[in-house]
Amino acid sequence: MNSPATSKTFASQADLEEKKVTFEQLSEHAWAYTAEGDPNTGIVIGDDAVLVADTQATPAMAADVIRRIREVTDKPIRYVVLTHYHAVRVLGASAYRPQQIIASNDTRDLIVERGEADKASEIGRFPRLFRNVESVPPGMTWPTITFSGKMTLWLGKLEVQLLQLGRGHTKGDTVVWLPQERTLLSGDLVEFDATPYAGDAYFSDWPTTLDNIAALNAKALVPGRGPALKGEAQVKAGLDSTRAFVSDLYASVRAGAAAGKDLKTVYRETHAALQPKYGAWVIFDHCMPFDVTRAYDEATAHPHPRIWTAERDIDMWKSLEG
Repeated sequence: MNSPATSKTFASQADLEEKKVTFEQLSEHAWAYTAEGDPNTGIVIGDDAVLVADTQATPAMAADVIRRIREVTDKPIRYVVLTHYHAVRVLGASAYRPQQIIASNDTRDLIVERGEADKASEIGRFPRLFRNVESVPPGMTWPTITFSGKMTLWLGKLEVQLLQLGRGHTKGDTVVWLPQERTLLSGDLVEFDATPYAGDAYFSDWPTTLDNIAALNAKALVPGRGPALKGEAQVKAGLDSTRAFVSDLYASVRAGAAAGKDLKTVYRETHAALQPKYGAWVIFDHCMPFDVTRAYDEATAHPHPRIWTAERDIDMWKSLEG
């Protein structure tokens, strides 16, 4: 049986190659900022204002998003939406100088509970994404408006819905939906040719949440990572491949846990089982130790994700990859 190499560099610390950025229009009012598997940003340019969903990891990195927005509009960037609480998605918010930062109540609760720990954890995992980390203001990125379930914004005559369609990547996941254009900004609930990070996930819920996204019948979608999805066939492919990964991983882990196997054994068996199908996806080797650890927790004694700290990250990595 093939097993993961024991000499892997921790998380993404060896990933130092710059990625090519693509900024493309998906519908009349929606744009996608993507970078070959790095975290994406979605942009909505309404009649009188701009909305940005997911900010990049630092203000210095957000500056490139702003530069590209300014190539197509001079309208004020009024709203920033946090699709979830992870540092790599939220710590660039200050660069946009938004009037409002919007998140679900659940996402704000997670920032209160584990924001500081997550910030330290992610900076350790992703040195390239957190370059110029000194540009991040002290403290947390706090939403100024929170909601539960559904919130509607009107950017002039453009309707923008913020929806909680279920738990998956985190318990606070929010999507941005333009019903008039059938365009969706999914955050990390959907990935494409990129490995879903599931260290804070709800594996049992995630496939149903993807079904709820599918029911919107989007014809364009900005995933959390990977290229923008254009057309119903590509959107379906993104949903299907994300669902398959989450389901395959959890089925393998749950079977191993039910058989009484320890986490390290389950990790090696699950890595070997998934590598042929998913191993070429971006950050596969980064995500798998975190994903399997969370899946094992959910299948055994921890229905809710435990907090990742920088210390827990290293201890877990040494245990599974050492």
